[in-house]
Amino acid sequence: MLLVRVEAEVRPTEDVEKVKKAVLNLLDLDKVDVVDLGNTYKLIVGESKDITSLIKLHRLLRIERILDTARNLMFKSLVGGNTVVLKLHKQAAYVGKVSLVTHDDESPLGPITLTITSDKIREVIDWLAPKTSRGRPLWEAPIPKV
Repeated sequence: MLLVRVEAEVRPTEDVEKVKKAVLNLLDLDKVDVVDLGNTYKLIVGESKDITSLIKLHRLLRIERILDTARNLMFKSLVGGNTVVLKLHKQAAYVGKVSLVTHDDESPLGPITLTITSDKIREVIDWLAPKTSRGRPLWEAPIPKV
């Protein structure tokens, strides 16, 4: 079982399509909806039940050379033993880059919140961000069967 869920607030000064593009630059989601929160705020909500939705993120973590940081944040953000919550910088995502944030205020327009839930979450983490030595992965795990 796997569920990838993403949420990104669209503030009044932002364009819905640009925020959607930021999200889709990092993930391939089965569905993406725009929820009207009132007061001119909207929320982009996307979901997928397929591990392949994380392939873009998998590739970008290697390009950006942030495997160690990503791995550490994933283990620090484990909730209930089967869920990882990551926050990603929205403006960096818009230009196709991954920038992890630890506090919402590190992304001035609000972060993209990525939640990955799986009964094999450690395998997912090992695949996304394996241990490294001198910045190089010690192994490359195959895509987990989740």
